[in-house]
This record gives sequence, structure tokens and C-alpha cells, in this order.
Amino acid sequence: MIQLNIGIGVWVFAAILIVATVAALMIRRKIRDFSKQVFGTERIVEGINRQSDIAAETPKSVSSMTRLMEPQIVKDFPDFVWEEFRHKAENMLSSALLAVTAGDIDRLVEASPDVRNQISNIIEENRATGTKETYRDVRIHQTEIANYRKEGGKCIITIQSAVEYYHYKEENGSVIAGSRERKKQTKYNIELIYIQDVDAFDGGNALGITCPNCGAPVRSLGNMVCEYCGSKVTPLNIKIWSLHKLYQVDYNHSY
Repeated sequence: MIQLNIGIGVWVFAAILIVATVAALMIRRKIRDFSKQVFGTERIVEGINRQSDIAAETPKSVSSMTRLMEPQIVKDFPDFVWEEFRHKAENMLSSALLAVTAGDIDRLVEASPDVRNQISNIIEENRATGTKETYRDVRIHQTEIANYRKEGGKCIITIQSAVEYYHYKEENGSVIAGSRERKKQTKYNIELIYIQDVDAFDGGNALGITCPNCGAPVRSLGNMVCEYCGSKVTPLNIKIWSLHKLYQVDYNHSY
């Protein structure tokens, strides 16, 4: 009787093992079929890596409203030349990434004081934490006008660029963020601002205008002397366009 029970137990165990094996094979086949259908490969990990490689090589699509917005801007500003400002915006963006990589704010060009402070803060933060941040092989694929609006005494043109680069941060020679091997595709917005109505515009603070001697905010666009240290301040020519704001679109925060 004991031997019979043992024999039955062996057969039950064998049956369970067979069922489990068949189930595992069916699950594996379903996973393989799913991977083939979605990724074009039998292994999901390989498929995910392949998709990541494709994403790393495919430029982002920008919000191209240039054909619609440019005539409106030229109607308001007959001397406006889009190609000139596209070139300036791309120069500022490239130089901002170069300045961070070199840890040298003097590499930044075409930027407002606000953007200059923005990039300076990144450089100082990297220096304080002992982090080296690198943007390598930067390439701007496309730059277009994304929006044109008027508010608070200002005319604002939002310029959007599709950008690729290798981006990584290192600490003591080891990569702690990003990748040296895989490119990143992203988008940046740059705001080009023209102050049209000074009375409706809260000027000094909004533009990030500061005293060249002490760094205090210049609260009035017409100030000739800093109210804090008495240094001479060059009045701001309000009738000009300024590349005022830079931020990465993918993460929806200032760069």
C-alpha cells in the first residue's frame, strides 16, 4: 500500500512537472510572439535596446509655425529677419552647452543677463559638487518659430530647436548620469522678447537686469545710477529683441 502511494505520488509530481513545463513553454512562446510583433525580435530586452537605439538616432519633431507666424511678425516689425534670429538663437544654444562643458561662462554668446545667470548657476553647482558635465557632438537639426504672442507690454517669439548630443555627468571619472555611448535627442525653447510698452512692463526684474558692479537688480529701465552702490548703469535700449529665456522642452523646466 505504501509502495502504491509512493508510485501515485511520483506520477502526480511528474504530471505537475509536465504541466508546468508546457505552461512555461506556452508563456515563453507568447512572450516571443509579442516581442516579434512589437519589436521585430524574439527577445524583449534586445527589442527594447533596439528601440532605444532608434530613438537615440531619430531627431525630435519641432513645433513648426514659421510659415504662419513669420508674416504676422513682419507685419508688426517690417525690419525683422527670421534667418538672422534663427542663427543667433542656435549660436546661443550651442554656446550655452559649450559653456557648461568647459565650465566657462565666457563661452556663452548672444544671451541676456538672465540666461547668463542661469548658465553660471549650473557651472557653479557642478563645480561645488565636483561634477563634470559634458555635452559632446552637439548638432542642431532644425529650428523653427513655435509661437508668437503679445502680453504685458512685450512681444514674445518662442523659437524651438531639435537637438542631439551625447550628454553625461561624471564624478571622480565615473559616469553618474547620461551615457557616453548613446546619443540623446531633445528639444529646446528660446524666447525672443521685444519690449513694446514700458508702462505695461515690469522691466528690471523680469529681464534679469543687474548692476555690473554689485549685481543688484536694476528696478527701472531708465536708471543711470545703481540705487545700491552708486555705480554708473548703462541704460537698456528697450527697442531691441533679446534672447531672454532658454529651457529644455522634454522636461518642462528651465535649463
